[in-house]
Amino acid sequence: MRLGIPSPDLDWATFSVGPLTIHLYALFILAGIAAAVWLTSRRLTARGGHPDAVLDIVMWAVPFGIVGARIYHVVTHWGDYFGAGQDPLVVLYIWEGGIAILGSLLGGAVGAYIGCRRAGIRFWSFADALAPAMLLAQAIGRLGNWFNHELFGSPTTLPWGLEIPASNRAFPEGLPADTLFHPLFLYEMLWNLLGVAVILLLEKRLSLRWGAAFGVYLIWYGSARVWLELLRIDPTSSTPLGLPANVWGALAAIAVGVAIIVVQRRRHPEGEESVYSPGREPAEAHAHATDDDSGA
Repeated sequence: MRLGIPSPDLDWATFSVGPLTIHLYALFILAGIAAAVWLTSRRLTARGGHPDAVLDIVMWAVPFGIVGARIYHVVTHWGDYFGAGQDPLVVLYIWEGGIAILGSLLGGAVGAYIGCRRAGIRFWSFADALAPAMLLAQAIGRLGNWFNHELFGSPTTLPWGLEIPASNRAFPEGLPADTLFHPLFLYEMLWNLLGVAVILLLEKRLSLRWGAAFGVYLIWYGSARVWLELLRIDPTSSTPLGLPANVWGALAAIAVGVAIIVVQRRRHPEGEESVYSPGREPAEAHAHATDDDSGA
């Protein structure tokens, strides 16, 4: 008997609740977001932030992130949505899968910046609190790819190869129906969970503030996406040097991560005294500071 990881029956990918059709892919995405909000809130609150601050920021970051993720995916898979025989309205069917983490980073960063400005939280303080939470959310969300029979790589004979039905539209022509494929969703999920531990460990040993933790996140995640994208058999559109667009995006993420760490450490050699922007501390913090001054 040949070993391999079976793909769930596609009938499991959706279920009905009254007139509503629920997609497991969407539920995993929402579960990942919920886990990220919980972890980020705990981390930011431990540094002096208000317990509700993260929710205020997330209300901006999540919608921007989802839109950015979808736009990036559509642009890098243009032929799947536009052209002869394609229905452009499918662009809106996000519940069927097809979002790009690199796009969510771009869109989410814009939304988070707006949310931080409104909440009075330093953007880089929020980003550092978010860093391991992003990896946790991405790990949970990748389970949705498994149920959707997507994010698999080239053929493999390894015992943990993924079984994909030959009826899948991404199944390569000319291959036997029992071909196994690299389970990229699983590789990325495990890599992300390891990244959570790495960032938390580095924070205990080093001073990862002023964006340094988020820089480590970008380097860690970008490094994985480089080799994962090269294993894919449904790559994004090719760009200079024949590399998929997502490889260039991942390399850019690594470069940005390094730049954040280097530049921010030069700009802020001091420690982080507050997660709040100057003058935006809660009223009780001002009152406490006034009491200390009067008693000095």
